[in-house]
Order: sequence, then C-alpha cells, then structure tokens
Amino acid sequence: MPNLRQLDLNLLKALDALLDERNVTRAAARLNLTQPAMSGMLTRLRESFDDPLLVRVQRGVAPTPRALALAQPVKQVLADIGALLQAPEFDPASARMTLSIAATDYALRAIAVPFLLALRPLAPSIRVALLPLVNQQLQGQLEQGTVDLALSTPESTAPDLHARTLFDERYVCVMRSSHPAAQPALSLDQFCALDHALVSYEGGSFEGVTDEALARLGRQRRVMLSVKSFLLLPDILRASDLVAVAPRRLVEDLDGLVLLEPPLVIPGFTKVLAWHERTHRDPGHRWLRDLLLQTCGAAT
Repeated sequence: MPNLRQLDLNLLKALDALLDERNVTRAAARLNLTQPAMSGMLTRLRESFDDPLLVRVQRGVAPTPRALALAQPVKQVLADIGALLQAPEFDPASARMTLSIAATDYALRAIAVPFLLALRPLAPSIRVALLPLVNQQLQGQLEQGTVDLALSTPESTAPDLHARTLFDERYVCVMRSSHPAAQPALSLDQFCALDHALVSYEGGSFEGVTDEALARLGRQRRVMLSVKSFLLLPDILRASDLVAVAPRRLVEDLDGLVLLEPPLVIPGFTKVLAWHERTHRDPGHRWLRDLLLQTCGAAT
C-alpha cells in the first residue's frame, strides 16, 4: 500500500515524466532536475508503490504492468489538480450568481441604482439582493457570506476589511422649485428662519451635522420634521414649504426641486465600497466591484 505521507505532488509529476519519456535523463531535463535528483525520486516512488515501476532495458527503462496501470490515473490526477489551482475564467454575459449589497437608502439611490443600470446589459443573469446596512451586524454578515459588498463610510468600516473610496459627498440645501426662498443665494439669517426637515437614521432625532455646524457659529435652525428615510424626503419637500440639507447625489436630478449652496460650511462625508477577504480574489466578485467603482466615477 503506498504511503500517502510520502507521495507528494512532485513525485506524481516525476512519475508522469518518467512514464512519458522512459528515460531518467530526459525526464529530469523535462522537470528541470538533475539526474541524481530524478533517480532519488524514482527510488521514493518505488518505495511508495512497492513496485519497481521502471526497469532497465537495453535503451532506457521500461514500465512494469503496475506502472502502466498508473499512467492514466496519474495524468488525470495532475490535470485535476491543475484545474483546481487555476483561477476560473469569468464571463459576465453567461455568469449566473447572486450579489448581495448592504447599503443605506441614500447609498441605494446614489450608488446602487446607476450600478444596476450598468450591470443589466453586461450580465443579464446576475441577480442582486439589496439589503439594509446595519453596522452592528455587517462584519458577521460579510464573514458568513450573507452580504458580499457594503456601501459604507470609512468610520464604520472595520480595519480588517478591504475597502475602496467611491466618492466624497457634499451637502446642499434643497427645496421645491416654487418655494419663496428659492433664490440664487440664501443668507444665514434666511436659512435659520426657514422650517427644516431632517433625516435621522436612528429615528426621532432633530439634530444632525448641520446643527453642529450652526452651533459652532452660535446659531440654530428650526427643524420641524424628522424622518428616518432619505427616500421620503423629495416628496415631502415638493408638497410643502419645508427645506432640507441633503447629500447632493440624492437630489441633484430630481424634478420639482431646486438646489442651493448652504450659507455655512457643512462637513461632507466619504462613501467607500467594503468587502471581505472571502471574496477578494474571486474573478466574478472582482469584476462586479470594478464595475461598481466605474459607475461611481472612481478609477479601478
């Protein structure tokens, strides 16, 4: 019985070369080995299979019946191992897989929508699951494979994840086109006197980054409505005299709304694409990440 602990891949490659060449010198040259090294490997093969395998004849060596029986299985094993080690090719046009993306509703509108529009013509059989982003659960979801990609921020991205910057976002003041304050410039006094709507992801909060920026100036605004979803905001603004400070990408192409520069400096934020080592080298996931980065204007 062959000793599997002694039978490594190099021995199988040596046996394959010896059976093909039926000459120790030529087999050694084929594997870039010295003749003594090849002879040593033949000795180990004989011990492993408890058979001479190759015996001396007038010209070179001849295989024993045991060696002949091993020839095809050995080639098949080497071919299977080669296929196992070779990275699979990825063809988006024929690929069938499911990609799970976790994101806030803002990121779904600003990032996932253009990504899906770009994906469908190129990879019609790839399914996409859009999931809510829950920071406390994200690490475990990425590790377990229930989430493949996360559209997050640098502050909420664990250091052991892979991440690429998607873009830097800035805030604008937005209101309905017929709003009385829809003028080329908005003063700080006017801004503070308006009734504001605010998006609070946690729900119920009436303060955010804008209020922090105002507080540094010793000012405050009138926040009259707190909503939990950015997706509700455009319809609310169109139907009321409320104004809001919102990420530019969320509202820049929406009908019935006008965008103004805020009359104070409001720090923006950075969006990143994050993923786990589990999918880092997969050709399909790599292609999908590159496409998402391209649709967001980032270099791949």
